[in-house]
Amino acid sequence: MLFHVSIEAADPYRVASVLAEIFGGVAAPFPAVAHGSWVALAGDDRGTMIEVYPLGTELHLGEGEAGVIDLMGPRRHNSGVHVAMATKLDIESVYAIADREGWPVKYCRRGGMFGVIELWIEGFQMVEVLTPEMQQEYLDCITIDKWLGMIEASRPPLAQAA
Repeated sequence: MLFHVSIEAADPYRVASVLAEIFGGVAAPFPAVAHGSWVALAGDDRGTMIEVYPLGTELHLGEGEAGVIDLMGPRRHNSGVHVAMATKLDIESVYAIADREGWPVKYCRRGGMFGVIELWIEGFQMVEVLTPEMQQEYLDCITIDKWLGMIEASRPPLAQAA
């Protein structure tokens, strides 16, 4: 199970506030890593949160308990990092939040198995939002046995020796 993830944003306060709204939780400052960082706290029994750092923040191994120092690297857009998050909201409410913020949003089916709402924070950072119905689809599909069966079914047959 994951407890928290971190992402970058041009406006960490705004992004953490919107993610907290989708969680049904709260946003709070997070000065532990980089000045201007915020967190979206889900308020669930796992302490789930998304840390939102200013664009360009880099984590480096350092001395002391924290083990990190914040150095501002080059500001960049888009990456392979994303998070899938649960919401109690319906799809229309998530779309309304995205529209209010001016962020791209669309519904997608992953592998024809389960639905997600792609919410593109600030137009470049993807977060997959799963409504209660989508969460159930995800949980029904993503098990170890089903994943390994899917991989096995997609392998080409072995060539027979002559």
